[in-house]
Amino acid sequence: MENIWIDKNKVVTLQMIESATLPGEQRTRAERFFMATTLTNNYKHRTLSLEEIVEMLKCRGLTIHDECKAIAFLSDVSYFRLASYLRPFESDKHTHQYKDYASFEKAVELYHFDNALREIVFKAIQHIEVSLRTRMIQEFSEESDPFWFFDESQCASKRNYLDNMAHIERELTRSKEDFIKEHFRKYGNDCYPPAWKTLEIITFGCLSKLYGNYISTKAKKRIARSYGVPQHEILESWIKTFNAIRNACAHHARLWNAIMAQTPMLPSRMRNKWINNSKIDGFRIYAALSCLVYWLNAIRPENTFVKDFKRILSDSPNVDIAAMGFPADWRNEPLWSD
Repeated sequence: MENIWIDKNKVVTLQMIESATLPGEQRTRAERFFMATTLTNNYKHRTLSLEEIVEMLKCRGLTIHDECKAIAFLSDVSYFRLASYLRPFESDKHTHQYKDYASFEKAVELYHFDNALREIVFKAIQHIEVSLRTRMIQEFSEESDPFWFFDESQCASKRNYLDNMAHIERELTRSKEDFIKEHFRKYGNDCYPPAWKTLEIITFGCLSKLYGNYISTKAKKRIARSYGVPQHEILESWIKTFNAIRNACAHHARLWNAIMAQTPMLPSRMRNKWINNSKIDGFRIYAALSCLVYWLNAIRPENTFVKDFKRILSDSPNVDIAAMGFPADWRNEPLWSD
């Protein structure tokens, strides 16, 4: 287990794990794997060559217009990754037979669309993240002091406080930023940098947890309303959603028809241009993208996200936008007009 204690200036984290003494169910997957080397591995599928993969797809009814290009593509993008974009074209999920109109090239088009979608989403989230850091530092530090994140009395949950402080300690320990090194040289290793330094090096995930765990709802409301969001609980759900999406983008995970693990709250009314959310599936990307556009508009009214999205969509006419949760009349929504 992990033991954490706090002194007045610094968090100290000690790992007291002796994996060899832990029961099997508590060991890592890798440790369990090496422990089980004498057991029989029931997975019998052999590795297929790229040519064999192409032949397999053809036997399942997939049209491949240029086999050489298909092999070249699979040499850079694994079949297992592409399989997620082939799946919508299957007529039978058990035999993996493909529909008559299905082609390798359409799946590749969908793959490229998803790449382009991740790029514009990731860029938008970067703007949101920088803005949120800035306003949290300013609002919370003015209301409390520059070390509010270190003060347990400013936190709603002690457990979350300890988790956040452990994360902050790790980031400070491994940070190579000049302003962090300079702070420790000037004030000593036992003196925490203030919020305007420390919060610049933590992850978006930790930032999200700090916002949620800060005890003052007044400061959180001020931040939310500065973005045109009526309640801090709504903004908190958006932050969690965008953190999950940011991580998906960073790991090149599929976005276009993914079912979101974290869903944003969708109020019926908003101060600025919004959507009709009466029939919106919150687990699809349209809901999250609508919140993203709304928040981005509050930060950068001149942003081109909607235009960029429509451009990449027009470049990929085979994309099923309904699979993303977009309603048929989405282009008529004031939020999505350009």
